[in-house]
Amino acid sequence: MRLQRYLAASGVASRRRSEELIAGGLVRVNGRVVRELGTKVADGDVVEYGGRIVAPATEHTYLVMNKPLGVMTTMRDPEGRRTVVDLLRRAPSAARVVPVGRLDYDTAGVLLLTDDGALAHVLTHPRFGVEKTYRATLRGRLTPQDTAALRAGVRLADGPAEPVPVRVIALRNDVSVVDVTVHEGRNRLVRRIFEAVGHSVVDLVRLRFGPISLGDLAVGDVRPATEREIAALHALRHGSGQAISSAPEPA
Repeated sequence: MRLQRYLAASGVASRRRSEELIAGGLVRVNGRVVRELGTKVADGDVVEYGGRIVAPATEHTYLVMNKPLGVMTTMRDPEGRRTVVDLLRRAPSAARVVPVGRLDYDTAGVLLLTDDGALAHVLTHPRFGVEKTYRATLRGRLTPQDTAALRAGVRLADGPAEPVPVRVIALRNDVSVVDVTVHEGRNRLVRRIFEAVGHSVVDLVRLRFGPISLGDLAVGDVRPATEREIAALHALRHGSGQAISSAPEPA
């Protein structure tokens, strides 16, 4: 197993962040600092980070958070802003989990945290196209022409967006509330596709991430994933993504 994958599976950090830790000389294998990203770890090797021995978990932890606005989806922030770690302090079995993907500082909603690095890789890899559903409050009244454009796929600065289904929840003269489901993981994608049809997003909440639904989880709270959710996550890892995306946990 490559060292960065080993660190991710041990809950140290995401695979990308683990690569940064290795390149920065912060990881030791058998007492020696290792900086080469291609380094392989075999049975019997001792891996250390931060002065402690790390190893992949034999039983994984899966936590679901309702991330509030104004919280960073990182384990630490150089600017001193509040992070998901602050919310995890009161959660059981949270010592080794890391967030799967990211929610922007100004986006709230469901966030999965786990020490299962292999699963986190699947959930964030573009090839698997894990569904994410958001409720967006827009400035202005969304027209049928706007909805048709979104369903056809709008053009963005970094390339065309995939067609997205849009469900209108409420329309008023100066505001629209809609649900939208996306598969892509591009930066601030939901905000940008609505801006492309002339509507800025004033509030954004993620309702669903793959098989994990927000339900009635209070803002800022954390709960263990249910057995059904965990089974659905494992099925996704083994290639049953289509069945999972169509059968979310009841809210």
